[in-house]
Amino acid sequence: MFEDEELYDDSTATPEETIPLADVIALTQELSDARQKAEENLAGWQRAQADFANIRRRLELDKADAIKYAEGELLIKLLWVLDDLDRALKHTPPELADNGWVQGMEGITRKFKGVLEAVGLKEISALGLAFDPTLHEAVACLPGADGIIIAEQDKGYLFKDRVLRPSRVVVGSGESTTEGPA
Repeated sequence: MFEDEELYDDSTATPEETIPLADVIALTQELSDARQKAEENLAGWQRAQADFANIRRRLELDKADAIKYAEGELLIKLLWVLDDLDRALKHTPPELADNGWVQGMEGITRKFKGVLEAVGLKEISALGLAFDPTLHEAVACLPGADGIIIAEQDKGYLFKDRVLRPSRVVVGSGESTTEGPA
């Protein structure tokens, strides 16, 4: 084996060359503490890696949502134009209903609605339905069937299955609309 095998033989060590038991115990404890600290550091690092991966995934989802719904801000502004067109056509005098200009405005309004629907805009149904606070905004409560929408002030719209603008509605209070005998 080794030429100087006696150098590696503990039996030849003198008592002065041996490590005291207290030092061995202290070194063993230090090693144990260092291993525990290393395990804690590893666990902390793994948690940080997992948190980072979760944050990255969340940011990617938020970015995809922002891109998907970015058109929403523009659509909200265009809805005011659509409301004005609808109001103007609703107040057209009956004697002008066959007027070419009025029919042209109706065609433009239909085309405008078609473009908005093509990008994912959908009208929220309201009149005669039960009030749903996720889709409707109650602006008044008048006599009528309890919890049923009896009038619609402004149409509401969904954009890609999200409420872009809730319908502004009048809800029935449950009181009778006719007065009883006095």
